[in-house]
Amino acid sequence: MEQYKEALCKEIIQFGRNCIDKQRADTVFIGGGTPSICPDEYILDIFGTLRSVFAFAGSAEVTVEVNPGTVRQEQLYFWKKLGINRLSIGVQSLNDDALKRLNRQQSSKDVFDLLDSAKKVFDNISIDLILGLPGILEDEWKSMLEAVVFWPIKHISIYFLTVHENTRLHFMLKSKKVVLPDEDGLVDLYQWTADFLEKNGFKQYEISNFARAGYECKHNEACWDRKPYKGFGLGACSFDGISRFQNHKNLKIYMGGIQRGDAVEILNETLTKEQIKLEKLMLGLRRSKGISFSELFEGVSGDKKCEVEKNIAILKDKKFIYEKDGNLFLTFCGLMVENEIVAMLMV
Repeated sequence: MEQYKEALCKEIIQFGRNCIDKQRADTVFIGGGTPSICPDEYILDIFGTLRSVFAFAGSAEVTVEVNPGTVRQEQLYFWKKLGINRLSIGVQSLNDDALKRLNRQQSSKDVFDLLDSAKKVFDNISIDLILGLPGILEDEWKSMLEAVVFWPIKHISIYFLTVHENTRLHFMLKSKKVVLPDEDGLVDLYQWTADFLEKNGFKQYEISNFARAGYECKHNEACWDRKPYKGFGLGACSFDGISRFQNHKNLKIYMGGIQRGDAVEILNETLTKEQIKLEKLMLGLRRSKGISFSELFEGVSGDKKCEVEKNIAILKDKKFIYEKDGNLFLTFCGLMVENEIVAMLMV
């Protein structure tokens, strides 16, 4: 852990040496893995290094991801003194059996203990939940949401379950020890969830994200607006407005490369005009402001424009997209086939 921390700090310093002036940071996100198990002195070193290279904006949103059961009360106060002002908690579920199937070490008690401690220190708390976990019935999900809206939180991210290969859940599904919920039923439940959260003060501003007024995640919004960002650490991604980069995901290769002063990127891709349009389309459709027709038809004319207009009519008829105030948006049914919709609009 110490070796990784040293490599991380060195990468930040190396970046700073290539900058003429201190870079302004409007948001900082400490995520990936479980940052809450990192010793306080390491976090202190990381923040000291960040501040030597970046000028934190006065209104900077500084988030740390945490998992229940890994946080100490004094740790919360320590983070607050460092300038962390937003906590993102990986709740996922309150069903302990479902959490075990995800190979999560936490329990529902850990969630409530953390919330009780965190509300004394942080005003801006976000939670992640997973929709579609095996064994979670509709009534259980609804009961959890009915409780969640009264928690001391300002932001909720809700994701559909993604099953990764070679995980415990993957093998349980393969051996039919567990079964995934019906997809059509999940779409209906997601629609209910969005409506319910809206009625209880959590406005949807992106297909998976809901927030109380003024507490939308600035970091996420910057990424969705395709603003430049710099990522440090294992597997970290960066974007400079033109090209995308990603660090190596192998720990030994990453640390060895940093120590030698070598580049540790495994991806360095300059985006084409078509890729930029694709990104704008995918990100726009998922957000509450949608994508405008002027953006959609930029550079499109003649037969291609007619084909896109025809596809829009088909998608509207199938209730995969809808139009409002000159913008297009995904419906909840459309979310399940987003890639196919994007392909039809990118003719």
